[in-house]
Amino acid sequence: MAENNIEQARFNMVQQQIRPWEVLDQQVLSTLTGVPREDFVPDGYRNVAFADIEIPLGHGEHMMKPVIEARMLQALAVRPTDKVLEIGTGSGFITACLASLGGYVTSLDIHADFTAQAHARLEKLGLRNVTVKTADALAIPSDNRSFDVIAVTGSVPDPKAVELLQNQLNIGGRLFVIVGEAPVMEACLITRVGDNQWRREMLFETEIAPLVNVAAPEPFTF
Repeated sequence: MAENNIEQARFNMVQQQIRPWEVLDQQVLSTLTGVPREDFVPDGYRNVAFADIEIPLGHGEHMMKPVIEARMLQALAVRPTDKVLEIGTGSGFITACLASLGGYVTSLDIHADFTAQAHARLEKLGLRNVTVKTADALAIPSDNRSFDVIAVTGSVPDPKAVELLQNQLNIGGRLFVIVGEAPVMEACLITRVGDNQWRREMLFETEIAPLVNVAAPEPFTF
């Protein structure tokens, strides 16, 4: 795709997809305009880097649609001093957006090839306030309050996993997570408002693949 066509496609993504989905935060829009999404898609998908589709990454994983990414970033209201955890590095695009908005980002992915590729892409952009690690974010439970923002890029069907994540928020911290099982999933913003208090806001319905190694809860039986 020629450079002028890339810029037109980027403009169309913001103006025709993202803005109509009630994403009006100027910092978020500027970040999505400034981070080169086309550099984070796999070879062969550059021509659809800005389309309203999920883009395959391998291992059965996908980049989220731009509108979902934008709504997530807007809901999290990332500040320049925030300590951020991303679960599901994927291509590294959202990692780059979070690093552009926040103070420091730790991004985890279970696939070593994803983290290696994302690290190289982030280095190329000169982003130094980010660490990418190969790890299962839910394998080692932690109740430590460590993060101001947690962004989860796969769905989480198990309420216990959501509880594990929300326990890692500082007071005032925000967690974006898509909860439930297909075909009923909801994007949720969870804010820690006290030592043992959280506020939950349902944002919109959607459907994305679950995180690797997160099993659905056992069905209730009488």
